[in-house]
Amino acid sequence: METVKNGARVLVIHGPNLNMLGKREPDIYGKVTLDEIDSHLKELGQSLGLVVETFQSNHEGAIVEKIQAAVETQNGLIINPAAYTHTSIAIRDALLLLAIPIIEVHLSNIYKRGSLRRKSMIADVTTAQISGLGANGYNMALEAIATMIQ
Repeated sequence: METVKNGARVLVIHGPNLNMLGKREPDIYGKVTLDEIDSHLKELGQSLGLVVETFQSNHEGAIVEKIQAAVETQNGLIINPAAYTHTSIAIRDALLLLAIPIIEVHLSNIYKRGSLRRKSMIADVTTAQISGLGANGYNMALEAIATMIQ
């Protein structure tokens, strides 16, 4: 993959309870912590010529505000809305403000989980979705975003 040379900015948003990765249901979500995911994304971003910013919140409004702020500052967005995937019209509406590539990421395959988790409120407003590949899904998303914005 070619390196993006312009220092494009990519925001990675993690939703509720993802700050508990490594402790919370490791049989479903894995043993990798959020800090490890974020550190690796920043290193990978640097090798791709990207500036990666990460953000996690357990609060829907904080996520909406971060997306709104991205309108003027970011070239790409990776988002794992976690439980808000299935419930948040507010996050969906905020994503509609963005004219940049957006990739939805889920550690587990949401389509193999209970019926409550099979519906994504944002899938139709994102560029792509990666589901079920664990923490590696974030890496794949970042590499895809780099390709999209070069």
